[in-house]
Amino acid sequence: MRGPAGLGSNTKIVHKSTEYGPQVDMRAQNPMYRLDDPGVGLRNNGRRVLTYADLRNLYPTSDPRDPGREIQLHLTGNMARYMWSINGIKYADAKPLPFKYGERLRITFVNDTMMNHPMHLHGMWSDLETGDGKRIPRKHTVIVQPGSKISYLVTADAKGSWAYHCHLLYHMLGMFRKVIMT
Repeated sequence: MRGPAGLGSNTKIVHKSTEYGPQVDMRAQNPMYRLDDPGVGLRNNGRRVLTYADLRNLYPTSDPRDPGREIQLHLTGNMARYMWSINGIKYADAKPLPFKYGERLRITFVNDTMMNHPMHLHGMWSDLETGDGKRIPRKHTVIVQPGSKISYLVTADAKGSWAYHCHLLYHMLGMFRKVIMT
């Protein structure tokens, strides 16, 4: 079951069989949205810290459609071996993610690691779901906090093939996918 645009995913978290093995050393069993959490080192420091929960678009949401489907992606890795992947599969072994031209879809990231991952989709906006479907903020890069989940909407409006990756250079080789528009 999918939630309406702007409110985030209510789909059950499912760990795929590829997330088990020496390439993955942890899995978040109960990841939650933490839009109002500033992150490690910024909590309770006596200062007001802006969070994703504070973001609102100045303009009405450009594509208010509810998502037609949802893709759940797990950010995975093995800290001791310094191996990074999506759904336990490194880029070299991964199939491209198919987007259908013109569709509105939801991407839900589950961060199974203990590191922040700034995820970036080339060619299309990431409309971050913060609880207000009328003023969804647009971002190029979405930071996924450790042990949490976050979702955003994408309007597949750019034909071609696109890169989708963690913006940390040393994670990029494994935490990378190719998006193809069908």
